Amino acid sequence: MKPARLVVLGIAVVAGGVAAYLASHSHNPAPAPAPVVQLETVDVLVAKTNLNRGQVIGANDIGWQTWPKASANGNFITKPGRPDAVTQFTGSIVRVPVAAGQPIYDPMVVFAKGSGFLAAILPKGMRAVAMDIAPDSSAGGFILPEDHVDILLTRHDKQAERVNGIEKIVTDTILRNVRVLAVDQTVEEKSGQKVVVGKTVTVELTPQQAETLAGARQLGSLSLSLRSLVDSQSSTPEGGDEHGKTGSIYAVRFGVSTTATVAQ
Repeated sequence: MKPARLVVLGIAVVAGGVAAYLASHSHNPAPAPAPVVQLETVDVLVAKTNLNRGQVIGANDIGWQTWPKASANGNFITKPGRPDAVTQFTGSIVRVPVAAGQPIYDPMVVFAKGSGFLAAILPKGMRAVAMDIAPDSSAGGFILPEDHVDILLTRHDKQAERVNGIEKIVTDTILRNVRVLAVDQTVEEKSGQKVVVGKTVTVELTPQQAETLAGARQLGSLSLSLRSLVDSQSSTPEGGDEHGKTGSIYAVRFGVSTTATVAQ
């Protein structure tokens, strides 16, 4: 081989080696991947299925679900805090509807094994009283459980009839802002039901107001007047007069005995 070709071949080899060296040192090594932050979690008691108001909770209706610990507030029931919560809640009665996947709190249920639902949800000191209704005396059937109503008494004004000698019919509101507990046996709206035309409505009253209602039944016919949601904010039913009392004023206006039918 001629010397010139050897020189050119040597230069090519040297150039290739230099290029390979430069290429191997021209890129920085790839950075190490960032460490994965482990999200702290906690097991929270939730509904596994949709729970309807009045439903008795079964063991398969509730369970534990992993929840971000930072999002679990103090009302949540956690497995570390109450490991036997599933057993505790089994057999309890649902007080308010609970959607599947929603955490369950103690106020959402009633721990009243062996008791009826209505007795379990009644507040202390209150009574459930039933009264007969008809479509024309209950807002055409548009009154549903959890609505608030006024109770009206329509009667003969016997005192005015004796004085004037003619028939006189009067209507008085004897109880206001009364909570409806049930219509017949329906305690909640189900399956898109918008109207409940029943024959009996169950309302929530104090013992004194229950006596007032019992006495009013003997004087005439009763009807319900549906209140606006805005006018139903108070949870306490009111009596028949402006002070919420149903004692002597009731007796004077309706002409009944205060010892037999009037709440004092």
